[in-house]
Amino acid sequence: MVTTFRTTALTEVAAEAALAVPGVAGLQPRLAQRLAAAAAPTRTDTTSHRAPPPEAAVRADRAPDGSGWRIEVRCVLTEDRRALDIAQDVHDRVAFAAASHLTALGDVERVTVEVTVTRIAGRRDVA
Repeated sequence: MVTTFRTTALTEVAAEAALAVPGVAGLQPRLAQRLAAAAAPTRTDTTSHRAPPPEAAVRADRAPDGSGWRIEVRCVLTEDRRALDIAQDVHDRVAFAAASHLTALGDVERVTVEVTVTRIAGRRDVA
């Protein structure tokens, strides 16, 4: 239970940090999450049309060898800056935010971050 709570909190921290980077248009859920959402029973209220939460595009789990945390961030970028520069900024901010979060919990562990750019949105795609 504590690990699940810690993982959920870590994904939220990572999503928030990634979305704060200039040039990040949004976060994109993994295909499995998108398929699961599409297969879910449709609801008649307005919540059925909401986008998945940003943390759905972030995966955090323990490294298999127990050496710390692995975080994967899947993001959509704008074409305002070079994709490499934006991805590096996402990596650095997420790594810092995650390490700070874990340290505040008394859990000083290594954090490895992987950033995947899923697409680059044109100016008219972002609005």
